[in-house]
Parts: sequence; C-alpha cells; structure tokens
Amino acid sequence: MTDETARPRLIRVLLAEDQGMMRGALALLLGMEDDIEVVAQVAAGDEIVAAALTHRPDVALLDIELPGRSGLDAAVELRERTPDCRVLILTTFGRPGYLRRAMEAGAAGFLVKDGPVEELAGTIRRVLDGETVVDPALAAAALSAGPSPLTARECDVLRASADGATVADIAAALHLSESTVRNYLSAAIGKTTTRNRTEALREARRQGWL
Repeated sequence: MTDETARPRLIRVLLAEDQGMMRGALALLLGMEDDIEVVAQVAAGDEIVAAALTHRPDVALLDIELPGRSGLDAAVELRERTPDCRVLILTTFGRPGYLRRAMEAGAAGFLVKDGPVEELAGTIRRVLDGETVVDPALAAAALSAGPSPLTARECDVLRASADGATVADIAAALHLSESTVRNYLSAAIGKTTTRNRTEALREARRQGWL
C-alpha cells in the first residue's frame, strides 16, 4: 500500500464562531485530528455562504448567534447553494426551539459546546457519512415542547422591538402600519404568556423561537 492510499481522506471543515478565542481553540483542536482540516474560519453569519462557495467544505460547523446573520439562516442558504455541504450546529444554548429550527433548516447535527472535542470530531465524521446526530435528551425536549407558536411576522416584529424601538420605529423598519405592529405585538405577548413586549422578546429568545 502506498503512502497516498494509506493517507486518510481529509474532511474539509468551515468554522463559524464569533468569539475569537473559541474559534481559534476549535480550529486548533480539530486540526490535530488526522482526517480533519479547517479550511475556513469566519466570525460573522453573513460571511458563511461566501466562504463555503470559495472553500467548498464538506462540513460547515456553525454557531447560531452570530453578528450579521444567524447560523440557522445561513444553513438554509447553504442547503440551497452548497447541497453537498453538511451542516452541524454547535451552540452554547441547547434550546428545543433552536433544535427544531436547525432541523427545519436542513442541519445534519446539533451539539452544545460543553461536550468533549472527541465527540465533536466523531460527530463531524458521522454527519459526513450521512447520519443525523442530535443529543437524545435535547431531541426529547424538543418533541415535548412542540413547535413555536409564533408566526414568522410576529417573530420579525419582536426582533425589531429590541433595543427600545418604538412602534413607529418598528413600523418603518418592516414597512407595516403602526396598528398592524401593535396587533402583532399583542399576539406575541399572548402566545408567550407574558406581560409586555420586552418579556415576550426575552421568552421567545429563551425558547429558541427567534
């Protein structure tokens, strides 16, 4: 057997993580695996698709909460534009709502960051082999929690309400009337069983619906 045939196939990985220290540590640890090569690193969600088109990774390892664009939104576009790239979500927050959205976005796996790097490397190999890898306890929690009760437009209005935005601000940003914004906010408050839009936004984020 020649050296060429004996050498394992390198799995090309794109890493999207906004915290520089975490990103560097993950790249270093994954690079120590004989069959894994980190071919691209990005710090913002709106850089993911361009990096994937340039470097053609086998697996995209994405955080969810990223500047510019969420990893979940990027995963949807990756599925369309780089269908051969498997998406693995790696996040600090193991929220049932996030898991549901990740699976709907076409992700092949979902892990939280507190696991050992050996588990991460093994999961990268497994998703590349066609498996879907999700922590069983988190999968059970997602099933019991059910889908998000919020509509897409209610989510848009809640997101736009952050940082003290007024109803007029939200209406202008989303090209809606102020009465329509109030209706959406009222519906979101009711569905989250909270008292106001600030609490509704907080609860929707806690559940992973946003």
